[in-house]
Amino acid sequence: MTIIANFQLLANFNTWANTKIFSACKELDDTEYKKDRKAFFSSIHGTLNHLLVVDRAYISRIEGKDHGLKSLDQILYENLFQLEEARIKEDKRLVDLVNNLSEESIHKEITYNGFETGKTTYTINTILITLFNHQTHHRGQIHNMLSQAGIKPPQIDIPDFIETRNKNK
Repeated sequence: MTIIANFQLLANFNTWANTKIFSACKELDDTEYKKDRKAFFSSIHGTLNHLLVVDRAYISRIEGKDHGLKSLDQILYENLFQLEEARIKEDKRLVDLVNNLSEESIHKEITYNGFETGKTTYTINTILITLFNHQTHHRGQIHNMLSQAGIKPPQIDIPDFIETRNKNK
């Protein structure tokens, strides 16, 4: 499998996993959804917003666009349904971005100002690895917070995604 094919797999997995997480979150009332659970971004809501902030920032950087974001803990949307709609659009944006990359383009260096790090330069390859790893890290936290709230978290491992995708072919 090529690097591009791996990124395509991860982008599609990312969309699938986010859909499953949002579906589980809909089982919570707003109080439980926004409850401070002592996570790095406090609540499920705070963590989902953080993921959207970071994805928008990284994707915009790769595209050479200004993301206009202010901070890593910025709340972009106040409710789950608005956030889900934005997440769906961002996941599509990521899939489209990855589908348009070439083996050569992933080695392009991108220089940007990080939220807390100042001027930084990384290749598109490294940015995408970071983005997908970051998503997995925080979805794991959300998984834990759903358990704390009494909701059975969804199975969101890559083999589950591949099995589901193969069944739907």
